Amino acid sequence: MTIDISIVTDVIKAMARVISENKEYLTQLDSAIGDADHGINMDRGMQAVASKLPALSDKDIGTLLKTVGMTLVSTVGGAAGPLYGTAFMRAGQAASGKDELNEEDVLAALEAALKGIKDRGKAVAGEKTMIDSIEPAVKAYSDALKSGIGLAESLNRAKDAASEGMEYTKNIIATKGRASYLGERSMGHQDPGATSACLMLVAAARVVSTI
Repeated sequence: MTIDISIVTDVIKAMARVISENKEYLTQLDSAIGDADHGINMDRGMQAVASKLPALSDKDIGTLLKTVGMTLVSTVGGAAGPLYGTAFMRAGQAASGKDELNEEDVLAALEAALKGIKDRGKAVAGEKTMIDSIEPAVKAYSDALKSGIGLAESLNRAKDAASEGMEYTKNIIATKGRASYLGERSMGHQDPGATSACLMLVAAARVVSTI
């Protein structure tokens, strides 16, 4: 199974919609342990991304993803802009020049995105960040492919793992970012970055499952 530029565009549109639909929820989560602006910032960035998609329909997938990343860096405030921006730009580099992505191409893009976030944020799993959603999702996707499972079901397993990782952030103390200032008081709160990452992975899996 492969996905072309139109499917990747649909994925990005779905991501923008799910962030918009959950803008207030994300901001509510962020108000407990952050600056109370994650939902607002992410929605602004993803809407800016959505507005650029029509002009990218004749580009390759790498260019599309790199443009998404650059747009997020320039429009999303706080730490989320550089982190998500780097993720999409690294994914774009992995998909450079490609008009279609197969299962292995998607894995390469996901792995590049995760590495970009780790490099930029100097963070690892277990620190109550978006990595706690994304890393288990990438592992679940990779494990599914090794088992001979196709793209759509592999993405379903990835989004399920992301959801588990998101829930896990309630049970750990933040040691990175603004939330780390709260120390033990950050326990019991769900990380907004892990939540937005999970929401976008759920949106991606839903689009691909309809192909």
